[in-house]
Amino acid sequence: MESTNQQITSPLLQSDPSASLPSSLGKPQEPDVSDNSPIEQVALTVPTSDDPTLPVLTFRMWVLGTLSCVLLSFLNQFFAYRKEPLSITSISAQIVVVPLGHLMARAVTERVFFRGTRWEFTLNPGPFNVKEHVLVTIFANSGAGAVYAINLVTAVKVFYKLNISFFVFLLIVLTSQVLGFGWAGIFRRYLVEPAAMWWPYNLVQVSLFRALHEKEERAKGGLTKNQFFLIAFICSFAYYLFPGYLFSMLTSLSWICWIFPNSVLAHQLGSGLLGLGIGAVGLDWSTVSSYLGSPLASPWYATANVAVGFFIVMYVLTPITYWLNIYKAKTFPIFSESLFTSTGQLYNISSIIDSNFHLDIEAYEKNGPLFLSTFFGMTYYGVGFAALTAIVVHVFLFHGREIWLLSKSTFHEKTMDVHSRLMRKYKQVPEWWFLCILMVSIATAVFACEYYNDQLQLPWWGVLMACGLAFFFTLPIGIITATTNQTPGLNIITEYVIGYLYPGRPVANICFKVYGCNSMTQAITFLQDFKLGHYMKIPPRTMFMAQVLGTLIASVVYLATAWWLIETIPNICETAVLPQDSPWTCPGDHVFYGASVIWGLIGPRRIFGDLGAYSAVNWFFLVGAIAPLLVWLAHKAFPKQEWIRLINMPILIGATFNMPPATAVNFTSWILAGFISGFVIYRYQREWWTQYNYVLSGALDAGLAFMAVLLYFCLGLENASLSWWGNNLDGCPLASCPTEKGIQVEGCLVF
Repeated sequence: MESTNQQITSPLLQSDPSASLPSSLGKPQEPDVSDNSPIEQVALTVPTSDDPTLPVLTFRMWVLGTLSCVLLSFLNQFFAYRKEPLSITSISAQIVVVPLGHLMARAVTERVFFRGTRWEFTLNPGPFNVKEHVLVTIFANSGAGAVYAINLVTAVKVFYKLNISFFVFLLIVLTSQVLGFGWAGIFRRYLVEPAAMWWPYNLVQVSLFRALHEKEERAKGGLTKNQFFLIAFICSFAYYLFPGYLFSMLTSLSWICWIFPNSVLAHQLGSGLLGLGIGAVGLDWSTVSSYLGSPLASPWYATANVAVGFFIVMYVLTPITYWLNIYKAKTFPIFSESLFTSTGQLYNISSIIDSNFHLDIEAYEKNGPLFLSTFFGMTYYGVGFAALTAIVVHVFLFHGREIWLLSKSTFHEKTMDVHSRLMRKYKQVPEWWFLCILMVSIATAVFACEYYNDQLQLPWWGVLMACGLAFFFTLPIGIITATTNQTPGLNIITEYVIGYLYPGRPVANICFKVYGCNSMTQAITFLQDFKLGHYMKIPPRTMFMAQVLGTLIASVVYLATAWWLIETIPNICETAVLPQDSPWTCPGDHVFYGASVIWGLIGPRRIFGDLGAYSAVNWFFLVGAIAPLLVWLAHKAFPKQEWIRLINMPILIGATFNMPPATAVNFTSWILAGFISGFVIYRYQREWWTQYNYVLSGALDAGLAFMAVLLYFCLGLENASLSWWGNNLDGCPLASCPTEKGIQVEGCLVF
């Protein structure tokens, strides 16, 4: 085991590790590790050999890959509408297909068809191998990633009650999903080939592939990776019965509320779901990983940045703005994404929409201006503004030289590690393939928005501008994701831009957001998959094919599932008229809809501009631009202080970018788990961390997913539930009450 003084002290290590783990994935070729990855986690996890003779495009790969993609697409969209959204990751499919692959290898005929001709093929080329398995997982990744445009479908059909055809929605979904291939192709040389771009989450899957395929001898008194995975998987599977059904309060143990059951202040401070979450913790892996991903895959310096950012937002900025009553904060809940009137009541949005589906100015002036909870206005939007400018300035200052050298193609050869050398044997994907997809997608999107403009409202120039924003931000956000495992979103800046340029048109606003935000997110997903293929030595053209087909299949299945649920479940997502115990509350879609009202219908000028009450929030743009500059200057002034370079302002400032729908307990639990794994175990039990950390992450994900699906189909479909205090999710009913004198809200005391 390496000594503890060799722990990671910077996001991009400069010295090579002295050793790497051996590999048994195929016949070793070029096992020289003198040029192994400079990132220690990669060197300890990723195999440094390749067997290019392994068959990849096999019959069982097509069957299992397509099946995985369809099932994950259906299940993820199905659970996305529920009160506690469950994201079933591709790790579940990664595990399930192993016995199925081996079964097909034994059962399917080995007969060779068209022997001796150029079309010769067989349905069974031999044992199920790791490269087939990787490609099946790439298909599964397409189904595991959410389709952002489905939020548009829900907002338009459910909340705005517009009747737009399935075909129009299909065009929007397909084009917004596929657009990302264009940006991914353009930025491959910057975000996949350099060793410094290491994509931490991929190491979870690489570690799991090795555990499932390598033959490992068990050390005396220890466990192999396979044995450890099986034990952890069974424990995770069995344990989720408690937070998932028997004792759901484990999702958020907000113990301060129990001590002071009648205190609004205590509930605001202690609630993990509706308040600041002081002391709240979730003993539920879905609470830990649902919004921030696995903390076991996050480098400790990134986890620390998130922790500091969360602390500043939740325990400094939010209390100050609330208890100083900034923007009438006490009139509204301390933590809420809802839209309010000046008296703290929910705003009736339908009353300010005219027959042409534009803002009715007279009705809006009669009803009065729209108000936000101070958390939503200051810490969600304000901090979101700051994070955007921080991203651009941070990447320019800390990675600008690397980007420039890569653009000149001189930096590429200097950073080539063993994985890049091994991948040189395979034919690369020509850039024109990506550009063709990009051009066709943009042309189709422009056609859809122009031809169906009466329904979609977005003009042709809006599509091009959205594409321009996605192109501009893909590289800086890709660098941050590839080094920290955190992905800031573009939803705020896209809403802001089109809201100013084209106000009063909510559908145009969310269409613009889908094209600008989703195409960038898809590009990041494709690049991450490219890096996984890079680590596992999958031929790039084969990877490209699997990604394209998987994306097309997933898009159709996601849309078909959403359409079916909307058409068959009465009042889905409409919490005001749903039964109190209904699971179909669609929390993510409510946030999306609220944003469409703020930015699209009413417009940023009437909220954050000269006509609105929140104009001062725009100063956050300047704060975000200055913050990375201060860190850069400090790093130049004290170059020997490595900890200064570890301060990543885009991550620190944007730590809470997904709150809401994420809540305080998601962060407190994630930070605690990340500290234990990334700092304590990594520093003091390096050998255990190397052997089991990523395997444990995969096992926890898979066990939770399988039990959640089982619980739903065995109990959820029958509406079988347990009614007792342990299933009272948070136990803090007063956390959402206002505290301003004279404000009366149902279920709350009047102060």
